[in-house]
Amino acid sequence: MAVRPAGPADFPAVARLTVAAYEADGQLKGENGYAVVLADVASRAEHGEVLVAVDGSTGQVLGSVTFVLPGTRYAELAGPGEAEFRMLAVDPAAQGRGVGAALVDACIARATGLGCTAVVICIRSGFAVPAQRLYERRGFVRLPEKDWSPLPGVDLLGLRLDLAPA
Repeated sequence: MAVRPAGPADFPAVARLTVAAYEADGQLKGENGYAVVLADVASRAEHGEVLVAVDGSTGQVLGSVTFVLPGTRYAELAGPGEAEFRMLAVDPAAQGRGVGAALVDACIARATGLGCTAVVICIRSGFAVPAQRLYERRGFVRLPEKDWSPLPGVDLLGLRLDLAPA
């Protein structure tokens, strides 16, 4: 498996698998247009870096994530010196193969390479339990002061990973 920047040819696969992953996890039940945001990969690529994990033998896109810096359109929690990733998704058919871990590690490496002091993320309370375990194993810790709610009934928990100075 390899992680690389997504190109326009990858956008349809990224849109499909991102919406499918969020649907499979139950995060789009009663949603208010978030599937449209998830599927708009071109906008994400314009305002951040969309990375894809691809199968080394077939080239199939298995997962994706959007890496952003503070002050950009998709940054929700990142402050000065921090990086953030959003919309991490693994094709439901590829789950359990280390795709999510590879994408998280790529974001951590990117943030480290840019000299960031931390990586922050938010996760929806009560969902994505395997992802939460992955983040805990990577050293992310909960920051209750970063919790927030974009819509009634959508509670997001803030997590942070402090990065070692280069």
